[in-house]
Amino acid sequence: MYDSVDFKYRNYDAGGNFLSETPKYIEVTGNHIFGDMEVITGNVDGLKISVNRNGVNAGKASLCKWYHGDNFSTLTRIDTRRAIEKLSDILHIPMHDATISRVDVAHNFTMNHPTNVYFNHLGSFYPNKRLEQPDGIYYVNKKNNSIFYDKIKEQKIKGGTIPELYIGKNVLRYEMQFKTRLKDTFKVERVTASMLYDEQFYSEIVNKWHVNYKSIKKINDISINFEVMRTKKEFDLVARLCFIQQQGGELAMLKQIAEAQKKGELTRRQADELKAATRAACALNEDITKSSDVIQELDKKISRAVTFCK
Repeated sequence: MYDSVDFKYRNYDAGGNFLSETPKYIEVTGNHIFGDMEVITGNVDGLKISVNRNGVNAGKASLCKWYHGDNFSTLTRIDTRRAIEKLSDILHIPMHDATISRVDVAHNFTMNHPTNVYFNHLGSFYPNKRLEQPDGIYYVNKKNNSIFYDKIKEQKIKGGTIPELYIGKNVLRYEMQFKTRLKDTFKVERVTASMLYDEQFYSEIVNKWHVNYKSIKKINDISINFEVMRTKKEFDLVARLCFIQQQGGELAMLKQIAEAQKKGELTRRQADELKAATRAACALNEDITKSSDVIQELDKKISRAVTFCK
């Protein structure tokens, strides 16, 4: 489930000379001075390395690609341990003690429909900002990003190899990037590399990936069930929902209302009332609106991935 991992190794008590030792084991590409700090940069087979007198940083690239040769797949818990052991051997540093400053959790799904069909059913995710891209959806905040994108198209753009198993398939990738303040996210003093392959921690981070997905509001298809919709109020809600869907869905409707408020066409109170009415219609009981079959498919595949990956 892991892809990119950033390591920061600091060992102030070791008394070692990182600047004289570590560069021997990497392909050096630069030497820089920042203030009174000398920094040597380089890489190990594409994995970026920077060295200063206090320690070593490694990452800024896919650990999965470095270990497997491609990042179409991801690292299992056991693969992660082996990758860290390999990096430790190369650098002659116990990288399992390194602090992790970023880690990406991801999985690929072979879907029944083109990937953009699924993007259209992924709605708001408060307080994250939802950004639409040509081949994906981004949910961003200060601590992490959640991304859904077409893995085949991404590989083609980057010139990567597409495994034979996936050629001609619809491959959707769901990725969650834990990019800062990991110790707060996981409520520990620090997240170390060895924790990544600890069974309990691995289960926790995969669960966060899953809970994150479940927290995204899904846009259902409309199905009028007259056995349930009997009152005028319920009819008005469904009619309102149909109109909202014609305008492009909940997010598009909320955007229109916000723009109207900015133009002075609506007061703040009027805009708040219309936003509340929009959200109420989009939160209809599932007996009146049916769950989208594409969301049901994605729900099942993500749940299955969580079970399998543990």
